[in-house]
Amino acid sequence: MSKSVDRIVADIHHLTDIDKLHLVDVILADLDRPDPEIDLVWAVESRRRWEAYKAGRTPTVSYETAMAKHRSS
Repeated sequence: MSKSVDRIVADIHHLTDIDKLHLVDVILADLDRPDPEIDLVWAVESRRRWEAYKAGRTPTVSYETAMAKHRSS
């Protein structure tokens, strides 16, 4: 790590929990930038899945079945 990062890490230890959470929010927001290419890929995939579902090409399970499986795991 660079010296400036080392100083930041040292400073973090003196922050309140609320300030640490705020810092995490700021860092995550900075890292989570929209990526138009990924958004387009997901839009195409979502459309493909929706069309397959509407055409009956996608196997489905009821809510009750899904929840029962979730609870048993």
